Amino acid sequence: MPELPEVEALAAFLRENAVGRVVARADLTALQALKTFDPPLSALAGLEVTGASRHGKFLDLDVSGLHLVVHLARAGWLHWRTGLPPAPPKPGKGPLALRVHLDDGNGFDLTEQGTRKSLAVYLVRSPSEVPGIGRLGPDALAVDREQFAALLGGRHGQVKGALTDQTMLSGIGNAYSDEILHTARLSPFKMADKLTDDEVIRLYDAMRATLTDALDRQVGQRAATLKGEKRSGFQVHARTGLPCPVCGDTVREVSFADTSLQYCPTCQTGGKPLADRRMSKLLR
Repeated sequence: MPELPEVEALAAFLRENAVGRVVARADLTALQALKTFDPPLSALAGLEVTGASRHGKFLDLDVSGLHLVVHLARAGWLHWRTGLPPAPPKPGKGPLALRVHLDDGNGFDLTEQGTRKSLAVYLVRSPSEVPGIGRLGPDALAVDREQFAALLGGRHGQVKGALTDQTMLSGIGNAYSDEILHTARLSPFKMADKLTDDEVIRLYDAMRATLTDALDRQVGQRAATLKGEKRSGFQVHARTGLPCPVCGDTVREVSFADTSLQYCPTCQTGGKPLADRRMSKLLR
């Protein structure tokens, strides 16, 4: 799933390549992806792209006051296209959900792989009209240490869940939460409201360092290379069975119904493996 660094990098890419161009038209090929009807997508035609920004993990393209807001979900992505064919794409079962044509013949596709379709597109007059944006907590890179400590102190639950709860703190997903917890040397099953002052400081500093490092590596990249750049920086996420680059221990995994987390026992759990079964008793 694209998270804060990737969505910010996509926004920067669109600011460089799309801002100042005029939308020729938008072709919807996956009806379930569009979550709004007023204004219609046809309202974009003839309007200039005036900005691109991010709200948590939502991408926001400002088109002369209308906002094309996208949540890429788990398997969605934005692909920049040069020399788009003029003929409208045919609706079907392929990955293409939306194609936006610009007046210079270029544009972009929004695609989603797999059969579980969660990519969401909204055309609104204000980003606050998007329900998910209205529920967002403060941006992960906008909180200071004291605000961060207060947010964690009010959360009774696992620290992994706290980091990924978009209503508490926005922008962090499964991948970067694994990386942040590894850098902070904390178990993902630690209780958020039981962290010591030292652990909160380590976690905050790890969050800042992990996200800013990813931003530094990704902003300025082409949209096509962002996924690979994201994966290249991982130390534990998606590295089950490989050696931890810090201590050499084997990276372990805990699987849930539709997701998983990765961690290093030596770095994070005092050498103890976490129980890998759904609804397991937490090891702290």
